[in-house]
Amino acid sequence: MNENQAWFRFYEELNDFLLSVNRKTSFLFSFKGNPTVKNAIEELGVPHPEVDMILVNGNSVDFSYGLRNGDMVSVYPVFESLDVSNIQRLRPKPLREPKFILDVHLGRLSKYMRLCGFDTLFERDLNDREIISISVKEQRTILTRDRDLLKARMVTHGYWIRSIGSEEQLKEVIRRFDLKNDLRLFTRCLECNGMVHDVPREEVIDQLMPKTRDFYSDFKKCVGCGKIYWEGSHYERMKKFIQTVCDF
Repeated sequence: MNENQAWFRFYEELNDFLLSVNRKTSFLFSFKGNPTVKNAIEELGVPHPEVDMILVNGNSVDFSYGLRNGDMVSVYPVFESLDVSNIQRLRPKPLREPKFILDVHLGRLSKYMRLCGFDTLFERDLNDREIISISVKEQRTILTRDRDLLKARMVTHGYWIRSIGSEEQLKEVIRRFDLKNDLRLFTRCLECNGMVHDVPREEVIDQLMPKTRDFYSDFKKCVGCGKIYWEGSHYERMKKFIQTVCDF
């Protein structure tokens, strides 16, 4: 079978997934038969949930388009500000309420996101199949450091975290999903993601250390795991940390 070729060009952050020689330029992709453009894109390293629009020879197509010899393919990420209403969008509409599920590599990020008040599911023993199943069932966006996880056919909402450090990861997520105005500090439990609520001091006094009983009077309790929170020195440190991180 003769080998065919098509020209590909990826835009903006999609270049993060490509070999350096193929970034921000047009390049030839060789193939046999008529693979779908989705398969070609993922063979080049780009997970399909990161793609929002594909143009082939100037025409909008979906993932099922069969690649042909000589095609010129332009691949775009999610658009935040451009008006592309007349062009076929490949990503489902953004989830109305931001909810997330994180893979095993993002444990510290999960705590930071809960600190900010974002509904963030994280369990170390979840495998990829379970993460995807929960994502679909509960309409949660998958955040991962594993590109291959996002290539699974069932994934509808997902994002590959580029940054390594957890503080930079938090900045990246807030920027990417435009969450700066959605911060609700200290409304979720850092341990289990449950909501926290005010409780009378008398209700939790027998669970407090002596110094905590003596110096603090306002407390919150997680409705899920029962963990108790109060505005001690750690509270001020975390508050300053979030203010620093979110001051883009």
